[in-house]
Amino acid sequence: MTDLSVHHPTSQSPGDTAGASGALASWRDYVELLKPRVMSLVIFTGLVGMVLAPGAVHPVLGAVALLAIAVGAGAAGCLNMWYDADIDAIMIRTRKRPIPRGSISREDALFFGAILSFASVLTMWLAVGIVPALLLAFTIGFYLFIYTMGLKRRTPQNIVIGGAAGALPPVIGWATVTGSVSLEPLVLFLIIFMWTPPHFWALALYRNGDYEKAGVPMMPVVAGKQSTRAQILAYAVLLAPVTLLPTLMGYAGLAYAAIAALASAVFVGLAAEVWFLGRAAGDNEQAEIRADRAARRLFAYSIFYLFILFFALLAEWVVGSLL
Repeated sequence: MTDLSVHHPTSQSPGDTAGASGALASWRDYVELLKPRVMSLVIFTGLVGMVLAPGAVHPVLGAVALLAIAVGAGAAGCLNMWYDADIDAIMIRTRKRPIPRGSISREDALFFGAILSFASVLTMWLAVGIVPALLLAFTIGFYLFIYTMGLKRRTPQNIVIGGAAGALPPVIGWATVTGSVSLEPLVLFLIIFMWTPPHFWALALYRNGDYEKAGVPMMPVVAGKQSTRAQILAYAVLLAPVTLLPTLMGYAGLAYAAIAALASAVFVGLAAEVWFLGRAAGDNEQAEIRADRAARRLFAYSIFYLFILFFALLAEWVVGSLL
């Protein structure tokens, strides 16, 4: 029976003492703690929320706000690595992160993440305003306390609920300009929120053994692969019409709608391929390998999919502002 017991950080966990291998932390190790690939997507979606908002913000203040969003996202990633160092050391995908490999101590990562969290929120507050600062603080706190500490090791719905943290940057960007939150940025939030489960569950399908070994109750570990594949397809189908809401609400045009419809059709098609190949796999090892390869394709496309949706929103706005 799979062990889903909670693995809490202990003083004996791998990566507790930086320099266990005699190495000193470099600036690259600290950058890696910030999860720069995730940070880049956060910055981009925050920028789109900012430019779509009615009104304008001074370019310098806008840049400061984006920097604060980026640093806040990086701080959340750093604190996530601090707390999850024990399971990161077990999983193949994460065992070469700075703490498990002994480049940075857990204590240093905690201090670094805490300082960056405080600095990002304070900068947002002083430079831009209280509303985006509170939203940024909520995002960091939600990711650390609700997702990382509360949900990740306890429920297969971890990424569903926890996905709210990653969906907030466009709302923060919008609030940077308007000083408030309205329905329009919440639609952008909903797009990312609905995208998150099929994106991460596709990864979990072909990394299932990693999560099982670490005792993390991701959906494939708890509900099985085929149930997960069905849920991925369901989310993909439900997400498709949600991506059209910006056009229906009047702050995106037909060009965006056409791109969103085409990109969503491909996303649903890849999700359907994952489900059909999994259904045909059964106990056939080769068929299971093909299904996992389809999950890899879906995961890779899902990153492009979210990028192209927000890029289409941004490009349409740029073209419209030039005409």
